[in-house]
Order: sequence, then C-alpha cells, then structure tokens
Amino acid sequence: MAEKRARLEQEPEKKVNWRKHKAQRNELKKQWKEAKLLKTLEKEQLKKQEEAERLEKEKEREAKRESHGRPYTVSVALPGSIMDNAQSPELRTYLAGQIARACAIFCVDEIVIFDETGEGSKSVEGEFEGVGKKGQACVQLARILQYLECPQYLRKSFFPKHPDLQFAGLLNPLDSPHHVRIDEESTYREGVVLDRPTKAGKGSFVNCGMRKEVQIDKQLQAGVRVTVQIQPEKSDQKVRKGIVVSPQHPRTEDGIYWGYRVRLASCLSAVFTECPFKDGYDLTIGTSERGSSVEDVTLSHFQHAVVVFGGLRGLEASVDSDQNLDIEEPGILFNHYLNTCPDQGSRTIRTEEAILISLAALKPRIENALKKLKEG
Repeated sequence: MAEKRARLEQEPEKKVNWRKHKAQRNELKKQWKEAKLLKTLEKEQLKKQEEAERLEKEKEREAKRESHGRPYTVSVALPGSIMDNAQSPELRTYLAGQIARACAIFCVDEIVIFDETGEGSKSVEGEFEGVGKKGQACVQLARILQYLECPQYLRKSFFPKHPDLQFAGLLNPLDSPHHVRIDEESTYREGVVLDRPTKAGKGSFVNCGMRKEVQIDKQLQAGVRVTVQIQPEKSDQKVRKGIVVSPQHPRTEDGIYWGYRVRLASCLSAVFTECPFKDGYDLTIGTSERGSSVEDVTLSHFQHAVVVFGGLRGLEASVDSDQNLDIEEPGILFNHYLNTCPDQGSRTIRTEEAILISLAALKPRIENALKKLKEG
C-alpha cells in the first residue's frame, strides 16, 4: 500500500508540460527560420559580392583594353614630284616602295601626296581613275602605295593590271600586322565581300584570306573591302563567323597598327584644309634644313599629327606654287619647323631618307608627350 501511494505521489512530476513543450518547439522553429533566413541572406550577399567582383573585373578589362588602344594618329605629307627624280619606271617603283616601308615601320596612319607643280590635279580616293595621263607622279605614287598596303590575298580583287604597277610585285612587302598568313590566328582580318547568295536575315560571305570564307553580321555589296573581327570558332559551327568593324577599330581598341590610308591633295594648303579628321590636325610639323634643331623641341599632347616633307627644292617651292598661300616663310604654317638631321654630311637629304630620319627622331618625343598626358 505504501509503494502504491509513493508511486501516485511521483506521477505528477512525470506529467508532460505541454505549454512549455510548445514554447520550446516554437523557439526551435523560430531559430530554424532565423538560420534559414540568415543562410538565404548570406547566399544573396555572396551573389552580390560575386557580381560586384565580376563588374570590377570587367571594368579592369575595359580599362586595360583602353590602355592598349592608340587614340592618336600620325600622318605624313609629301609631294608626288619626288617620283620625277627617278630615271626609270623600275626606280620610280622602288622609290615608292621605300616610302611605303618607312611609313609602315613607324606606324604612319595616313600618307598625303600633294601636288607642288601648281597644276591643281585632283582625284577621288580609291581607284584614282580619270586623272591626267598615265604615270602622272602623284597618281602613280598613290597607286603603288595603295597596292603595297593591301594584303596580298586581296590585290587581285582591287588592282587590275596597270602600267604603274608593272614592277610593284618585285618590291619588298610591308609585312604589317594586317597582312595575315592563311593559317595565322588573328583577331582581325581584312576581307572582300563575295558575290555569293545567302539566306534571308544572314550576313554576306567574305574572303579574309583563310581556308574557308567568313560569314559576317551584315549584308553588304559584293566587292567592298571590309575589316572583320573574327569570332571564336565553335565546334557546332559549319562556317566561321565575323563582325564588321571600322578600319580604325584595331588601332583604337587594341593598339594594333592596321596600315595607312592614302589621300591626294591638289596643293600644300589642301593638306590641311581637306583633313579627314573632324577638328583637323592639332600638331603640324614641317621639316627643313632651315628649321630649328629637333633636339631642342618638346611636343605637347595631340590627337592627330602631320609631318610635312618638301620635294627636291624644299617646302619653299611648295609654298611658292600654292596660289592659296600668300606667305614667304613656310615655317608660319606649322606648330614646329624642324631640322631633324642637324650637321648633315651631305648637301641634300632625299625625301625618302628624310622620312626615316625624321620619324626616328620624332618617335621618342611623341611617346613622351603622350606619356605626360596619361600621367597628368
């Protein structure tokens, strides 16, 4: 009897306190929800952090890409009459080849050929058709320069047989970055649009000097020369894809020298007045043995520079024959009038030699001017 009473006295202690149990469960549930919410917040925070890092890396890549680009241009202007100093068609062609090589070596973006004879000959950039007699100095020089700048696999498409190009095939190649070999990997390529039918909504096919044609993102007229940004090749692609970009795109985006363009000017003043850039040349340099020494000059930063060379009689003859200029001293036309080879050992420096000498002397000064711009 005593044992039964003792058991009954202990039973109330063993009863479950449901209110307390429910409170504990609610507390655990609350903690679980808080943990789940915290975990969700951590995931969202991690996603935001990864997105921020991705954007930062993208900005760094863009900044790096911008730093690799070359925003400025360098132009060279010279009279076509220098061709008359060569005694034979072979020597005329070789002279043009020397000028092309010098300009390519120093990454010249534009070559302007002006007429210093006072005849005022003009031409349309490109084919140079219907201008004076065949073999005219300015036109012949321009034609050979354009021929050499064009990648070899495109020359048959743009340059039919012509007396001015009779010996051009013997010249040393420019071997510029846009003269890409057939199996060479390159982000950009020059090409010609092919006369080949395509499906509706699809772009034209282009010969870019590769084993297969490249399909671009636009429908263009056949026979047009284009600069193509080659897209990475995918395993499931039947044809290689590309995007048409501006000819300046490789230079401005990736700092790749992409050849020069050729422009004809009717006189010396037309070199400046017919400038293709919106705000003209903001740095003009004339070269003459009567100029100040190049050693004493410091160049300011610029966007578009032009270096002007004279012919057999110097820039003075070009000024005298230009009816638009009423000046006596050529130095007035330029920001700097320089002697790029002081104490020369020869009485005369030929124009093709002056281009090499001058560009070599100006290159470090140009780089210093742009370096100061970036630092400032």
